[in-house]
Amino acid sequence: MQFLIFMLFTALVGIISYFATRSTNEKTQDGYFLGGRSLTGVVIAGSLLLTNLSTEQLVGLNGSAFKEGIVVMAWETLAAITMVVAALVLLPRYLKGGLTTVPQFLERRYDTTTKSIASVLFLSGYMVVLLPIVLYSGAIALIGMFDLTSLMGVDQTTALYITVWSIGLIGSIYAIFGGLKAVAVSDTLNAVGLLIGGMLVPMFGLLYVGEGNIIQGIEVLVANHPEKFLAKGGPDSAIPFGTLFTGMILVQLFYWGTNQAIIQRALAAKNLKEGQKGLLIAAFIKILGPIIVVLPGIIALHVFGDTLETGQGDQSYGLLVNRVLPPTLLGFFAAVLFGAILSSFNSALNSSVTLFGLDVYKQYINKEADEQKVVRSGKMFGILLALFSMLIAPTIANAPEGLFGYLQEINGCYTIPILTIILVGYMTKYVPAYAAKIAILMGSLLYTFSQFFLKDYVLSRGGTYPHYLHVMAILFTFNVLLMLVIGRIWPRKEGYIQVYTKQVDITPWRYVKPLGLVITLIVISTYFVFA
Repeated sequence: MQFLIFMLFTALVGIISYFATRSTNEKTQDGYFLGGRSLTGVVIAGSLLLTNLSTEQLVGLNGSAFKEGIVVMAWETLAAITMVVAALVLLPRYLKGGLTTVPQFLERRYDTTTKSIASVLFLSGYMVVLLPIVLYSGAIALIGMFDLTSLMGVDQTTALYITVWSIGLIGSIYAIFGGLKAVAVSDTLNAVGLLIGGMLVPMFGLLYVGEGNIIQGIEVLVANHPEKFLAKGGPDSAIPFGTLFTGMILVQLFYWGTNQAIIQRALAAKNLKEGQKGLLIAAFIKILGPIIVVLPGIIALHVFGDTLETGQGDQSYGLLVNRVLPPTLLGFFAAVLFGAILSSFNSALNSSVTLFGLDVYKQYINKEADEQKVVRSGKMFGILLALFSMLIAPTIANAPEGLFGYLQEINGCYTIPILTIILVGYMTKYVPAYAAKIAILMGSLLYTFSQFFLKDYVLSRGGTYPHYLHVMAILFTFNVLLMLVIGRIWPRKEGYIQVYTKQVDITPWRYVKPLGLVITLIVISTYFVFA
């Protein structure tokens, strides 16, 4: 019965997505890559949330909460503030330029080589890190929920391969053959289901802990684990409090303001008003994120603390779902969880297809290609990338402790350098292209050397090393100053002026500033509540 419900809900999402997108002309670049620039605020918000919320968060962030407590909520709550910044500062500039990809701005502001370097870094991050980890974490979640090893009569490794390839093939169909609008519509439908299912897990978890009373369940958790409800992280925690004002805010700004897989949803807005609505709706919901991706981890600690070690936290979410959800709801939740997995996979894949088609194929392989050829080349690349991800995902079986933190640390190799050159590019007029090239290469190399060579060397000799979020902030500051100095000594001959392409209306939403202020105050208040 559970498996039947799972299959029916998954099929329903696919059917609705097909009928919702069949009228879109996906033979054109805007049609395929940006859904014809037709997305509304609600669809954008749903797609943003589902693209972000997947098993690397449900499994990884709850796993971190199992060990660290509510301090890890910073990954959710601070996101809301940076989404406000993206809506007010970055999105108007993106839509004014009629951008399809973030690297396109880098080409206009700097030069083609800078754009190409950024595109390669984006593609490398998606190919080597994000796509395989999404497939792997999703597979282990579904295997645990359905006990697929017993159901299929195979061992753990075989079940892992089967599940990875099933997720990968279905996600590829959405992303490669449906284009962005199919991805966005399916995301919105799954977002509703995931929000419902995600809220049910902590609700039933609290009922379980409180023996039928939610309030009593909260009281039991606070009484038995008071240290897990302190938002201010100490020096040895996963997120020391000081990092909220350094690297954490930079990582969030990159993710919500410049990450192609995320901001592409807002770039597809029918106008600036709808784009800003989508970002702020998502920001409001993001504030409630800790209820879904943090609280279950603390509940799991109370329920399984005697049987699971802290290093096994990534297993806690699936175990909790199996323990507390009624059997009738397990199939539904597995379906929306499957949708979340697909969302992150197909969103990153769709963005990779976009980057390759426009920034690699059109630029270097076939400059004379028409729009249909560009779309077709992107689809072929997407197929190859999907196959590559499905091949290597099962090899992450020995994933490091704390999957979510590990993912964030590795992403630093390209996130901060790209953020640096984008912000400097928008905020200055005379910083030249070679300053951007130096900054992006220096940022990537120095961060890689710092975290994967120097750090191990220092720690092995009994020394102390700054948190990776502090390292990000230090390198960001260094690269910004480096670019400004180069721009002062060897400035561009002519100042950069952004041209309004008039592809969409860029009149701002009248409520964007007051609602942005409200969101910011709510986030700050949250930290006072859990101080």
